[in-house]
Amino acid sequence: MNAPLRLPALDAIRAAEEEMVAIRHQIHAHPETAYEEFATSDLVAERLQRWGYEVHRGLGGTGVVGTLRVGSSTRRIGLRADMDALPIAETSGKPWASKVFGKMHACGHDGHTAMLLSAARHLAATRNFDGILHVVFQPAEEGLAGARKMLEDGFLELFPCDAMFGMHNMPGLRAGQFAAVPGYAMASGDTCYIKVRGTGGHGALPHHAVDAVVAASSIVMALQTIVSRNVNPLHTGIISVGAFHAGDAPNVIPDVVDLSLTVRAFRPDVRDLLERRINEIAQAQAAVYGASAEVNYIRRYPVLNNDAQQTAFCQQVIRDWLGDDGLHAQAEPVSASEDFAFFLEKVPGCYVNIGNGVGSEGGCMVHNPGYDFNDQVLSTGATYWVKLTEAYLQKP
Repeated sequence: MNAPLRLPALDAIRAAEEEMVAIRHQIHAHPETAYEEFATSDLVAERLQRWGYEVHRGLGGTGVVGTLRVGSSTRRIGLRADMDALPIAETSGKPWASKVFGKMHACGHDGHTAMLLSAARHLAATRNFDGILHVVFQPAEEGLAGARKMLEDGFLELFPCDAMFGMHNMPGLRAGQFAAVPGYAMASGDTCYIKVRGTGGHGALPHHAVDAVVAASSIVMALQTIVSRNVNPLHTGIISVGAFHAGDAPNVIPDVVDLSLTVRAFRPDVRDLLERRINEIAQAQAAVYGASAEVNYIRRYPVLNNDAQQTAFCQQVIRDWLGDDGLHAQAEPVSASEDFAFFLEKVPGCYVNIGNGVGSEGGCMVHNPGYDFNDQVLSTGATYWVKLTEAYLQKP
């Protein structure tokens, strides 16, 4: 049998790895979805208080912020982890698999929480920095904008930060390797609902109906011209129709069709363009067939914009620690969305990815019922947080 992979990590963090893995497994086995992270936030708050942090609870409902002041510097840094699970039934078969049917940590937020807790413990024990550290445990990243809610509840007024940093695991990237993309690193994520209204009728007498199915089908096809003909070919836009609901019987022409879309962009101006053109095309195509269209466009997560200076800082921290091989040099933007973008609209910072492993080592992609966070990455991720904090809040 091959020996387990031993990734780079501080010895003191590695010494506490067994406890942190146990915490990760506990969180994984008892997943809590958006704004219901009660037991998880209790665990986080108890540990932070035990290690000497000032603990504030309640931002975003279940959010937890731990503050540690060391030395005399007024420099302030925020490190963020997300805590929520997804409404997915787990099939991983792991001993620590979800005990709550229909809910699981399919995106690794259990690992993100454990990594930041591990780093928080070490930083409190060593206090090898000068300044103010905020460790931020956020609820409801998965679609319900917990970051925005924390900001609305006064996060930055209570805990001002000169910079904020986040981290996510990435299956398919070598375990323990990092990726940090400057600029627009993750896409905006919006949802659009289109309701097409016609006049129902008998399938044998279509001339007496206004066929909403035909109108909606034309809308679906026309939407695909937006990216190919309206978006600059050097930029990126994504419009995917994920649901098309119409009718119940083969011989009945329904009077209503509902379309559900996900819309992505890597630039704010492209995001605006996509919204405008979706509205225009839906209205115009419906009118061609004598139908009408109601468009409900919901802006969810903005484009995630990594500050160039802070990204270069993160990259240098990684290189100084792991060498050039520790940083994935060809990393590209990711078309998924992330609500850490709301923090980065207010404060400069950087969101990095840490490799969860390649092939069987890293398991399947996130948001899959068979996914599990790679425990071998935990101490490496925690060490990154420590290295980053000590470099940003460097002692004089």
